[in-house]
Amino acid sequence: MCDMHKNGFSSGEPLQKIIRNHKQGQPVGIYSICSAHREVLCSAMQSQKSRDDLLLIESTCNQVNQEGGYSGMTPERFVAYVQELAREVDFPTGRILLGGDHLGPNPWRREPASLAMGKAGKMVQAYVASGYLKIHLDASMPCGDEAALSDETVAERSAQLCLLAERAASESGLADLPLYVIGTEVPSPGGMAANQNEVCSVTRVDFAERTVETFQRVFYRHGLEEAFQRIIALVISPGVEFNDKQIFAYDRSRTAGLREFIETIPHMVYEAHSTDYQTPQSLKQMVQDHFAILKVGPALTFAFREAVFHLAAMEEELLGSDKESRSHIVDTLLETMQSDPSHWEKYYTGSESAIRFALKYSFSDRVRYYWGYPAVQKAYQKLITNLHRRTLPLSLISQYFPHLFPSIRDDTVKADPAALILANVAQVLKHYQNACGSI
Repeated sequence: MCDMHKNGFSSGEPLQKIIRNHKQGQPVGIYSICSAHREVLCSAMQSQKSRDDLLLIESTCNQVNQEGGYSGMTPERFVAYVQELAREVDFPTGRILLGGDHLGPNPWRREPASLAMGKAGKMVQAYVASGYLKIHLDASMPCGDEAALSDETVAERSAQLCLLAERAASESGLADLPLYVIGTEVPSPGGMAANQNEVCSVTRVDFAERTVETFQRVFYRHGLEEAFQRIIALVISPGVEFNDKQIFAYDRSRTAGLREFIETIPHMVYEAHSTDYQTPQSLKQMVQDHFAILKVGPALTFAFREAVFHLAAMEEELLGSDKESRSHIVDTLLETMQSDPSHWEKYYTGSESAIRFALKYSFSDRVRYYWGYPAVQKAYQKLITNLHRRTLPLSLISQYFPHLFPSIRDDTVKADPAALILANVAQVLKHYQNACGSI
């Protein structure tokens, strides 16, 4: 299906075809997996096997950068990591497109702008040179002691990053040039903070118009006319978000003007961030309303966490009083998160019991940052080993995975702990697959 790009990954043509088809009136789109989590990526590959569609996988600037990010991976290492998983799952890398999300100074925003932008430029070049094709240029955040940035400054900094991306593509001898996403009104990476619980605003039409006009003017001034034509999407706020306890649902009555505006831009659709936990109907409406790129991440690791907790409950039933042999995965997670609150303290507030509840069950799913910790990994492997060695009773599967029970009965999903986890994540992905249709 896909022409090859660097390292055997897809070229940009399949994504451009989706955009073209959408602009011609077809209600099609693409969802983006914004996660580096092993089981999430494996589930995405497995669930996409039977579909002749492109799989878009993205990493963020905080997660993957030239300094390692919080994942410990550089862009080059992330590419190798995705290749390893594709081999493991037997999924063709030629059907995978790699994207970089929020690429800009965000990881270094406390430093002076000149230093932060210098590092952001090196990061963008590293992404492009490693084979990433979909590049979200996000220079919307002030750096150092700066106040709020003007549209002109954001566009100027984005153009500087674009120039470096173009240079990296040329110097690497890439046949495919990057496809860009722009937008100054973008949600914060990681979801809303604990004290943000107001109704989500929708981007004003005049703001969207001004953004496109400003970027076009600045890009043309820098000789980036052709690169501007490769801007495939504009990030705006469609009024969807989530935080610790709330999900802000899509209301298409609030986006009528935005729908009309983007129809006048021949090569652009909207990219919607934080679409996690939206209903299947809302996701389908968003694609119909030109939010043709749907980003999802925490909802997938949330589904992973749900499955692990269900398996832990099954383990307790099966091992009973044999506490020595049990994994104690939930307790280990809580102890690890409480010993290192850096990934959740800005998101969870309240009493001790309220925070303990949030650590386990919050929609913000800050637990996703802790699965790689050694103690948690050890407990997780013990959980999987304990249950893999036993025949899981069908009645227990029905109790804790009732939505997967029919698939167990007809043998489309194995009664195996690892298979149950992947299938639980795949249930979320189905909503996105159905919403995006087929190219």
